[in-house]
Amino acid sequence: MIAAGTFEEQYLSLRKKENRLYEDEQVSLLPEMEPAHPHYTEWKIRSRSFRQLEEWLINKRKPLDILEIGCGNGWLCSHLAKTLKGKIIGLDINRVELEQAKRVFGSIQDLEFLYGDMEVLGNHKFDVIIFAASIQYFSSLDEILSPALQRLERDGEIHILDSHFYRESELEAARERSSAYYKKMNAAEMSYYYFHHSIAALKPYNYKILNNPGSIIHKFRKNKNPFHWICVSHA
Repeated sequence: MIAAGTFEEQYLSLRKKENRLYEDEQVSLLPEMEPAHPHYTEWKIRSRSFRQLEEWLINKRKPLDILEIGCGNGWLCSHLAKTLKGKIIGLDINRVELEQAKRVFGSIQDLEFLYGDMEVLGNHKFDVIIFAASIQYFSSLDEILSPALQRLERDGEIHILDSHFYRESELEAARERSSAYYKKMNAAEMSYYYFHHSIAALKPYNYKILNNPGSIIHKFRKNKNPFHWICVSHA
């Protein structure tokens, strides 16, 4: 996981400018958001992707030990803990939002929030590992998927959602857009911590795409989701 310190400071500064640091009451209601909020549409999308993931996991019809890497303020973990049986851990190096997660959701049974990288988990293995809007903060997929697979039970699954994946030909333009955006927000340093991943980088892994925003079927859907939903498992 990315080293704490400078990244956390830059990340929180940008989130404040973007109106993405929420009051405790707002966090307790996520992914629901008031229509007047500037990120209402984004949260509508994230709500749909979460409900799809939740239904997928409910259909496992068994207790699940779940790890969310990059859990932020903990809203996703909290909903899964209320719905599913099993132990759920939210992991992050963003201490400010992690403390908020503990404050808002700390009373929920079988839900725990930990600060640090996967080393703090000891030898614990999980049935499900989730990256929700967090995979882009890792410099390469190999950097995080290989150790995540080591933490995954033999029949377990890694779910990546609410993050963009690109064709190889799209990567440079995506990087330029992000760099321009960060400069506009007076947060140019964030370009060093935000990474763009391609579908091709998944080739070494056993994966399936559960939502493909570039597919023909997707173009005809009423409620379009611009993000890939990818499931990785052991070969």
